[in-house]
Amino acid sequence: MDWEMEFMFSDRARVWIPDVEEVWKSAELIKDYKNEDTSLQLTLEDGTNIEHKLDPKKKNLPYLRNPDILVGENDLTALSYLHEPAVLHNLKVRFIDSKLIYTYCGIVLVAINPYEPLPIYGTDIINAYSGQNMGDMDPHIFAVAEEAYKQMARDERNQSIIVSGESGAGKTVSAKYAMRYFATVSGSASEANVEDKVLASNPIMEAIGNAKTTRNDNSSRFGKYIEIGFDTRYRIIGANMRTYLLEKSRVVFQADEERNYHIFYQLCASSHLPEFKILKLSSANDFLYTRQGRSPVIEGVDDTKELSTTRNAFTLLGINESYQMGLFQVLAAILHLGNVEIKDRDSDSSLIPPNNPHLMAFCQLVGVAYPDMSQWLCHRKLKTATETYVKPLPRLQATNARDALSKHIYAKLFNWIVEHVNKALITNVKQHSFIGVLDIYGFETFEINSFEQFCINYANEKLQQQFNMHVFKLEQEEYMKEEIPWTLIDFYDNQPCINLIEAKMGVLDLLDEECKMPRGSDDSWAQKLYNTHLKTCSLFQKPRMSNRAFIIQHFADKVEYQCEGFLEKNKDTVNEEQINVLKASKKFDLLVELFQDEEKATSPTGQVPGTGGRTRLSIKPDKGRDKSSKEHKKTVGCQFRNSLQMLMETLNATTPHYVRCIKPNDFKLAFSFDPKRAVQQLRACGVLETIRISAAGFPSRWTYQEFFSRYRVLMKQKDVLADKKLTCKNVLEKLVQDQDKYQFGKTKIFFRAGQVAYLEKLRADKLRAACIRIQKTIRCWLARKKYLRKRSAAITIQRFTRGYQARCLAKFLRRTQAATTIQKYQRMCVERKRYRQKQAAALAMQTILRAYMARQKYQALLREHKAVIIQKHVRGWLARCWYKRCLYSIVYLQCCIRRMKARRELKKLKIEARSVEHFKKLNKGMENKIMQLQRKIDEQNKDSRSLNEKLVSLENSYSTESEKMRGELGRLRGAEEDAKNKTNQVSSLLEELEKLKKELRVTQQEKKTIEDWAQTYRDEMETLVSELKDQNGSLKKEKDDLNRMIQEQSQQMTEKMVRSIAEETQQLETDLNEERSRYQNLLSEHLRLEEKYDDLKEALSSNVTKPGHRRTDSTHSSNESEYTYNSEYAELEDGSRAAEDVTRGIDTSLTLKLQKRLTELEQEKQSLRNELENKEEQFQRARARDDVEFKKARGAELEYESLKRQELESENKKLKHNLAEMRQSLLGNAAANSGAPGSPAYKVLLDQLNTSCEELDVRKEEVLILRSQLVSQKEAMHHKGTMTEPSVFVDDVSKLKDSDEIKQAYIGLKDTNRSAAPEFHQLNEDGELWLVNQGLKETIRLLEHQLQTQRRTHDNEVETLRGELQSVKEENSRQQQLLAQNLQLPPEARIEASLQHEITRLTNENLELMAEDPAASREARVAILRRMVDLMEQLEKQDRTIRKLKKQLKVYSKRIGEMGAGQTEGQTSPGQMVEEPIHPVNIPRREKDFQGMLEYKREDELKLVKNLILELKPRGVAVNLIPGLPAYILFMCLRHADYLNDDQKVRTLLTSTINSIKKILKKRGDDFETVSFWLSNTCRFLHCLKQYSGDEAFMKHNSSRQNEHCLSNFDLAEYRQVISDLAIQIYQQLIKCMENILQPMIVSGMLEHETIQGVSGVKPTGLRKRTSSIADEGTYTLDSILRQLNAFHSTMCQHGTDPELIKQVVKQQFYIIGAVTLNNLLLRKDMCSWSKGMQIRYNVSQLEEWLRDKGLMTCGAKETLEPLIQAAQLLQVKKKTDEDAEAICSMCQALTTAQIVKVLNLYTPVNEFEERVSVAFIRTIQTRLRDRCESPQLLMDTKMIYPVTFPFNPSSLALETIQIPGSLNLGFLTRV
Repeated sequence: MDWEMEFMFSDRARVWIPDVEEVWKSAELIKDYKNEDTSLQLTLEDGTNIEHKLDPKKKNLPYLRNPDILVGENDLTALSYLHEPAVLHNLKVRFIDSKLIYTYCGIVLVAINPYEPLPIYGTDIINAYSGQNMGDMDPHIFAVAEEAYKQMARDERNQSIIVSGESGAGKTVSAKYAMRYFATVSGSASEANVEDKVLASNPIMEAIGNAKTTRNDNSSRFGKYIEIGFDTRYRIIGANMRTYLLEKSRVVFQADEERNYHIFYQLCASSHLPEFKILKLSSANDFLYTRQGRSPVIEGVDDTKELSTTRNAFTLLGINESYQMGLFQVLAAILHLGNVEIKDRDSDSSLIPPNNPHLMAFCQLVGVAYPDMSQWLCHRKLKTATETYVKPLPRLQATNARDALSKHIYAKLFNWIVEHVNKALITNVKQHSFIGVLDIYGFETFEINSFEQFCINYANEKLQQQFNMHVFKLEQEEYMKEEIPWTLIDFYDNQPCINLIEAKMGVLDLLDEECKMPRGSDDSWAQKLYNTHLKTCSLFQKPRMSNRAFIIQHFADKVEYQCEGFLEKNKDTVNEEQINVLKASKKFDLLVELFQDEEKATSPTGQVPGTGGRTRLSIKPDKGRDKSSKEHKKTVGCQFRNSLQMLMETLNATTPHYVRCIKPNDFKLAFSFDPKRAVQQLRACGVLETIRISAAGFPSRWTYQEFFSRYRVLMKQKDVLADKKLTCKNVLEKLVQDQDKYQFGKTKIFFRAGQVAYLEKLRADKLRAACIRIQKTIRCWLARKKYLRKRSAAITIQRFTRGYQARCLAKFLRRTQAATTIQKYQRMCVERKRYRQKQAAALAMQTILRAYMARQKYQALLREHKAVIIQKHVRGWLARCWYKRCLYSIVYLQCCIRRMKARRELKKLKIEARSVEHFKKLNKGMENKIMQLQRKIDEQNKDSRSLNEKLVSLENSYSTESEKMRGELGRLRGAEEDAKNKTNQVSSLLEELEKLKKELRVTQQEKKTIEDWAQTYRDEMETLVSELKDQNGSLKKEKDDLNRMIQEQSQQMTEKMVRSIAEETQQLETDLNEERSRYQNLLSEHLRLEEKYDDLKEALSSNVTKPGHRRTDSTHSSNESEYTYNSEYAELEDGSRAAEDVTRGIDTSLTLKLQKRLTELEQEKQSLRNELENKEEQFQRARARDDVEFKKARGAELEYESLKRQELESENKKLKHNLAEMRQSLLGNAAANSGAPGSPAYKVLLDQLNTSCEELDVRKEEVLILRSQLVSQKEAMHHKGTMTEPSVFVDDVSKLKDSDEIKQAYIGLKDTNRSAAPEFHQLNEDGELWLVNQGLKETIRLLEHQLQTQRRTHDNEVETLRGELQSVKEENSRQQQLLAQNLQLPPEARIEASLQHEITRLTNENLELMAEDPAASREARVAILRRMVDLMEQLEKQDRTIRKLKKQLKVYSKRIGEMGAGQTEGQTSPGQMVEEPIHPVNIPRREKDFQGMLEYKREDELKLVKNLILELKPRGVAVNLIPGLPAYILFMCLRHADYLNDDQKVRTLLTSTINSIKKILKKRGDDFETVSFWLSNTCRFLHCLKQYSGDEAFMKHNSSRQNEHCLSNFDLAEYRQVISDLAIQIYQQLIKCMENILQPMIVSGMLEHETIQGVSGVKPTGLRKRTSSIADEGTYTLDSILRQLNAFHSTMCQHGTDPELIKQVVKQQFYIIGAVTLNNLLLRKDMCSWSKGMQIRYNVSQLEEWLRDKGLMTCGAKETLEPLIQAAQLLQVKKKTDEDAEAICSMCQALTTAQIVKVLNLYTPVNEFEERVSVAFIRTIQTRLRDRCESPQLLMDTKMIYPVTFPFNPSSLALETIQIPGSLNLGFLTRV
């Protein structure tokens, strides 16, 4: 022992030492401890060195600290060292660092109040804990509730959950969450919503029983025990509540910072409401009973809303409005009564002033007389044996009497409410078991402790005793189970303290005795206590400084009680006359009800008489019921003792579960931990006692497998044996010498306290030594690597040095070599110069000779070149002539094209003008500037034109004058001749001539001036024009910039529109998926209600004693989409009517409510369906916009093909008519030619006729095949037409009628296009010719297409004519051959041959009609279209007639065959020779061609459904037959009913099919194979209804034969919707079935099982054992999950499930796996480690590999695992620096902030080498993720099912080829 202590207290060992402030403080040894040391040298966490003294006698060494890996454990019993500091530190670490408020301590759940709402109580958390073992998940109140619920169902034993703690510790909230868990998990046994009522009782009891105290804003001032009853199926059927010790004194008095009960403040806050005006209330500060605490408002609480919640709860529990108003009147009356002021009349009497408003309000509210109440408030009646006296009361006693009356009224009201709440929670269903939830006050000690604290501590003593006994019992059972030697454990027994209180002559007994004394007082009672117990009981003490108090040593602490007020509170007296006044109320029935038969009123326990449906276990009845008068006189202490005794009997008859609530601080600070207060409560609530009992035995327990896995590192290879149990024993004997430190059980190893820490230290030392060895090796490797680098560097330096020396030597050698080379080349140069001189002379001679020869050759070439030039010019002239002709053609064609382009460009410009209107507004100033410049240019052009006109006029006048002058000059010349004769006129003529010359000079000068001015003006105009051109260029540039900006903006707008359209499309898809999800959830809800309705019907029908079975035919119109549901409801309604006559006692209101609810769900379902259809239509409409033009283009072709088809059908009709005539003629000829009907010739003719009928059917099918070929040709032609279709130039080109003109234009266009295309950008600035060029290209394509079309048409016509000629020749020759053959045949065969020939001829004509192109006019086509409907009707009638005639012909032929056989037997005798039979012509018969239909009789429908659905075994069908065979058979039967046009048969068949599938799913809905099989067949049946519906959208993938099998008479679109709903329900059932199978495997296989062995070690566990992570027999592993997935996949594939549906199922499977795994990871602290993250990632990789193997990587299943993958990565990444935080935020995109923080808080090191995540790092993560917009939900929704879709998947299987196996027992079906 000494060496072990020295080993544990070695250097660097950590210990706990006491501290005044922190209770316990951590320290570390800095020196090894020796046995002879008297002190320890320690270092505190802040670095301070201290010396810890040791007692030399006791050697009281300090407590050792647990290893770091054990800190923060879920179970305190998992700690190696079990002592107070370890418990306190573990709770602090979990509460402060990890934000975990729940911790196990053995069988106790310790709950610390966080004073902050936490998101850990949602429905998802409830679902996560449901069905889990208590140790498998992190501690939680839900885990305790689940354990209680599970033990109740498993052990058939009632349970109790005992919640205790101080005021403000969270007892009420814990009890509330436990009840919420039961209500959510179990549900209710009826539709009365009992679970809602149980939860609704909480706000009522909180309003009337909770109040604000200095420690808690919502403190329960009473104790309550709620029994939640369950039926045999463990569903809630009701509840019952018992209350204990209501704090009535709070009604009349509250301390500072406290409030009265909440209901008073709720009424005052709602006094403004109209219905509360009669209460005459106002603010809470106006009433004495609500203002004493001076804290009328609670922060964050709205009393008005709280009252609304309370009233709703009253209504839910059946307390109507009138009773509620009565309750509120009583409460308001209490407030008014407290404000009644009583004044002194004298020293011995008092009075109330007349007309006191508050007393008047009190009397009005309760309906009593004002004088009577005023009288008895100030007086009391004394009775003696002979007389009665009325005695006045002093003011103080009257005030106390008033307060006593207020308390008494409130207590009565409280009990009345509790009684009615219990009545509302009781049902008629027999109770099978119950779970009780005890919410009772914890141990209390204050500065002044009175009667209430005494009763509370007395109750806690009783509960602690029961708790100690239970813990001791569990320990004993565990040891006995493991067959460990049992050693008596000494534990604290508080029975002496209980005897002190409740035994004879105990505290309560003496108190009751003193209350019976006439002059009993608190002082006399105290003296009796001193005299009785002071010397006889060590637990009873007397204070030194007081004679009116006493001290009791409780299990938790010493408490001093003040005797003052004990007697008065124990008596609880009230003036009887005041009660009589209240009883006499005539106007207020509720008040009378409260006080009538007061002696029979509810006792303080609040218990109500049990009903016939309830059972009690080990609970004694209250005998005081029969002695009510005496019971009323019992004291409060006696009543409380009796009720507490009943409570203990109830708890002892149940299995208890303990919840201890801890208050972390007295200031209600969120996540603030006060060690002093925590230790005080831990001592008081028994947690440390549990630790002490556990530590006294063997607290640490390991299974052999866990021990082997954890401490394998301490074993040597030779120690490992095959038997792990023997291996563990051998190793422990070597590691631990003292065998008393451990014990070996059957399945576990038990260790004493501290031994696990010792083993952990050995393990850590071993691992540390291994790490040192690894470090040594690594450091050696690093040093060697460094040495090798240095050696390599030295070698490199040497290499470079030697290289330099070598280079110097080489340089010398190169220089020597260079000198030698220079000499060589100098000598060579001299010789080369001499040689070149000789060479130059030779070359000069050669040059002269060659020049002469070249000149001769040049002359010859020159002559040839001139001849070529002459030829070139001649050819050029010819080419120019040809070019001019082409140019003329081009110009002509350009005129046409430009005219067309101009028109279109005008339209485009108009459109662009509208589209760029806003840009014009933006550039309005620029346009104004352009307009001004344009106007200026116009004005200048106008001036220029005027000047030009003026100049022209001047020139004209000048020329006129010049002409005149010339004429005058001529005249003068003539006159000169005359002047010679007339000399006397010379002088005058000379003068006149000079004058004219002068004028001429002047005129010439003016002309020159004008010309100069005009030239100047012209230059100015040219300059101005050039400037304008420059401005115009700049404006064009600006215009181009604007156009470019417009194009860019339009492109941006286009991209924006594309993005918006994509977003809208995505939003539409999201909305569509949401609508699908809502619709499918509604379907599942509908199915659930339908099942409940069926159960209710069965329950009703089970009570009917009428023998036999009643069926109701549920057939409805096929136009009703909900026919199945309506038919079922009709059956259920009829059944309920039949049962109603017999079972009158059953409440049918539930049925009516359910029917009403179903109707509402149906309406909602229909609205959702319509909305879903609208969404889908919108979604499809966006995709179908491009198909409109396609449909328009096909209109004409479809019309033409329809006409051709009608013509063929008309020809077929004629053919049938001719066939009928031939048949009649044939029958006539047969009757005339053959004698008797049974003759052989007649039989031959009948056989030939049947053969002809079958041949006719074959031809009919050929016509249908040709029709399908026509449809395919139409689609091909349409596709070809769309690829080469001219779109824009048809109208213009059609105007060119002449083919030569078209060809000429085409040739010119082609040449022009070829020459102009490369330089189209240089033609003009606006790009007009480029547009023309593009138009010409399109026109070229059009013309080429037309030319090709004409050429093909011409070739086709030639070929057609040749074919017709050839066919005529062949037909002629064939006719001749047939004629020759027919002449050689006998008459009978000749008829058959002629018939065969006629059929062949008609078939050929039909084919020819299909091939030729009729040139009929539109009027003829319209007429044919009008006749088409009549012809179709006639064709259908004739088809039906032919079918009937066929059947009759078969019957007749059978009968004739029998008659002929009989005549042959009768006419032939033994001696008579039989005539030789006539050998008919051998005509080959075709095999019967089936139509893919199955015929059955109406009475065989039930047999069909029974054999094909109800009794079908999926396994045999899936293995041996084709997938989907039942669906094909049902559809073929449906086709036959449609073929017969029998709507009743169609309806009943579909109804029976759907109901039978529902029935088989209800019967075997938990069988995955069955559900998968019918999901596959339902989908296949749905696809068949679509594929053969006749809709073009579904027929495009069909073959021609399949198109013939389309339904012809009924439109089953509404039935398709109903079957689709059925498929959705089956899919959801499949998912549930699959989830039930996978659920037990997921956590074990994905989290607990070590797929990679040895990566993670098992940590020590506590009393709450978890599932082992080592794979034992029966433990699920990852391989189990993969095998199950393979089984699912192979089953669905065998059943022929659609691949898309399989992908959806796999996606849902992986979502469930990921969600369940992640949820468990978030709720299990032991799973959040680095090694577990590696295990998860490996497991996920295996799942991904499975997806790759199955080819399912694209189904979206991998994406569903992304949250789990990121959580695993989060466990493995570094978590220290800000860079790590940034990386985590960017990596964990699929995780919510709450999930990330939760994982970081839960992260737990498995080994000492790992580090915890610091609080600062978690705060950094929270800060970075603050801006995320996401749901605060912590867990993933495991119940979420992705909306399923059923993509259309047509089948290529031909219906006529399906064979029905005999194993299905469907021999009554006939193939048609």
